[in-house]
Amino acid sequence: MAGKELNIADIRQDYRLSVLDENSVGEDPISFFQKWFTEAENAQVTEINAMTLATADGKGIPHARIVLLKGLDKSDFVFFTNYDSAKGNELGANPFAALVFFWKELERQVRIEGRIEKIAAADSDAYFQSRPVGSRIGAWASPQSQEITDRNILDLNYTKYENEFSQIEIPRPPHWGGYKVLPNHIEFWQGRSNRMHDRILFVRNETGAWTRARLAP
Repeated sequence: MAGKELNIADIRQDYRLSVLDENSVGEDPISFFQKWFTEAENAQVTEINAMTLATADGKGIPHARIVLLKGLDKSDFVFFTNYDSAKGNELGANPFAALVFFWKELERQVRIEGRIEKIAAADSDAYFQSRPVGSRIGAWASPQSQEITDRNILDLNYTKYENEFSQIEIPRPPHWGGYKVLPNHIEFWQGRSNRMHDRILFVRNETGAWTRARLAP
């Protein structure tokens, strides 16, 4: 018996959980992001810190992948990666990025755009040493984004560095560390019924102050 035909166009979800108004958002998008993040924690959202990171290379071609938020430094969104990876090379050519959080359990989305730069080496060192041993070895073993002939190369590299660092503290690789996104746009999206969603956008002006506006869905 043939399987049921998949009709993607008919997939729909009506959103009814909450509303978003200017009074609840306030004047500080960072504080409101922290409030929403806490509510997502309390709602037991899975992979709460997973976010889409969108970059563009030197030719303006966009690329996107999921990474993990690992810190909110004052108003900067911090994540860690291999500086020699595809995204590291893209950020070197075009130091701007966009982030997207989607918390489906709360029918919420947050979009963030801004300039990006590396965090201080000491901060990267501190975070690296907080990682599990296996993850620290993996940062040395994987030539991230480079083409390899087979999985065995990774296994051999892992064993090599596992032996090399068996009796010493594992240092942070020079090609691995943190980035921070310095936001100039933050948009909060709350799903509403009949696709009449709430969208409130904050834009940072030249003085560093935030201005707020409501957008049509």
